[in-house]
Order: sequence, then structure tokens, then C-alpha cells
Amino acid sequence: MDKIYTEHDTASRTLRSQISYQTALSHYRSLRGLSRISWVTWGVVIGTITVWCVTAYQFALATGAHTLPDIIAAVMNNAINIQDKDNDALSNVLIAYGAKDNSLIMQGQYWRFVTPVFLHANVLHVALNMLNLAVLGVFLERLVGHIRFLLIYLITGIVSIIASFYFMPQEISVGASGAIFGLVGAYSIFVLIHRRAFRKGGVPALIWLIFVIVGNLSIGFFVPNVDNYAHVGGLLSGCLLGWWFTPLFTLAPDNALVDKHSLSRRWPLALLTIAGTLILAIIARSFIGG
Repeated sequence: MDKIYTEHDTASRTLRSQISYQTALSHYRSLRGLSRISWVTWGVVIGTITVWCVTAYQFALATGAHTLPDIIAAVMNNAINIQDKDNDALSNVLIAYGAKDNSLIMQGQYWRFVTPVFLHANVLHVALNMLNLAVLGVFLERLVGHIRFLLIYLITGIVSIIASFYFMPQEISVGASGAIFGLVGAYSIFVLIHRRAFRKGGVPALIWLIFVIVGNLSIGFFVPNVDNYAHVGGLLSGCLLGWWFTPLFTLAPDNALVDKHSLSRRWPLALLTIAGTLILAIIARSFIGG
């Protein structure tokens, strides 16, 4: 008898997980107009590329380029690796536009916990990050909705900069990769919560995600100037936000499907998340200051 109940309970949980997973994936199709488009993702991608164009132009000017061919040559010469002779010029431009610089943050420029997420060093840096964001962001924004996606992206991006601020105080840091790791973390938790909706209990899907995460983190051990502390900070905070805010649909008493993790239900937790991020930044600053 116990075995029958156990099998029934397992089948019931699997069915609920499958319904929640499929509903979350297809929910965006019921939307109309702009609501159906991943406009936050595309807005961030376009805005970030625009900011890079401005900083790349200023960098080229700082290296002595004044004509259009010279500006293009200066940018392309540093497209993959920053030349040693141009490193100081690039650092000065990025700092002027809001890069993470501990000494300036300690002087009260706290916006530098946010602005580095939208700055990039060169063509390769911005191209790889924005390609990853476009591919993952469009999917995840459809899954969680515009506001939750923006919350996850910004909070994990800020936490990644806080991690860099504390663990790599000597480094000038820029880039969206910490926030992108945050999106990966959030999606990984969504898969974990809905593992029963996947074949073999989601084990192959989770192993693949772990492989992707470890593979990307390992790049930081072989490629210079990669801030793995920021990546880990973004990943861990993304996992936490994924547990709190990625969709989880259940049947209401009227048999309607309701997302238990929607912001309309979890707005107090969202406010606490924002406040907690602020407190984390204050704590990090206090320890560095001490």
C-alpha cells in the first residue's frame, strides 16, 4: 500500500512539474504587442554597444588618432588584445566613464557598483558578452518576464562588481559577464526546480549546465585580466534570485494556473533583495575601508 501511495505521489509531482515548466515556457505567447518582445534584453544590448562605441571613440582619441581611418585602426589594433602602449589610455577612459576603481568608490562614487556592467574594454569583450546576452536574455526574459529579468540582471551585475571590489581591490574592472553568469545561475535553478519535467529527472540537463558553468569559469585561469570573482559573485546571486523569482506555476482553488513567484506576489522579497544588495555593498566598503 505504501508503495502505491509513493508511486502516486511521485507521478503527481512529475505532472505538476511538467505543467509548470510548459506553462512558463509558453506564457509569453499569450502576450500581445511590445509585451511579447524581449525589449529589456535588446535595450541593454543596444545601450551597451552604444556606450562601447562612445568609449572606443574616446580611447582612439586618447591614443592620438584624429581622422576616421586612424580611429578605426586604433580600435581594431586593440580588438582582441589591448596593446601595452595603449593600456593606460584605455584605463583612463574607462575610469572616466564609470569603471570599478576601488579608490574612487572609497571616495564616495558609489555609482561605480553599477556602471561597470555596461562598460567593455574592446571589440572581442563587448561582442562575446552581448552575443551571450542576446541568446540567453531573449529566452530568459520570455520565461520570467520583463521586470523580473531586469531585476535579476541588475542585481547580479551589481553583486558581481561588489565581489570584484572586495576580492580584487587593485584591479580596474568592467564588463557584463558577471550579470550574464547571474542569468545562467537563475536558469539553472529554474531547471533544478522543474527537474521532474526533464527526462531522467533532469540529471543530463543539470550536468550540461554544470559543464557550461565550470568551462566558462575555467577560462579565467588561463586568460589574463578575467575577473572570476565577479563571475562567481554573479553566478551565486543568480542562483539565489532564481530560487526566489523564476516561475513556479501551481493550480489555484479555481483550477487556474498561478505563478507563485510572480513579482505581484513577491514584491516585498524584491524590495528586500534590493535592500540586501545595498547592505552588501556597505559591508564590503566597510571591510575594505577598515
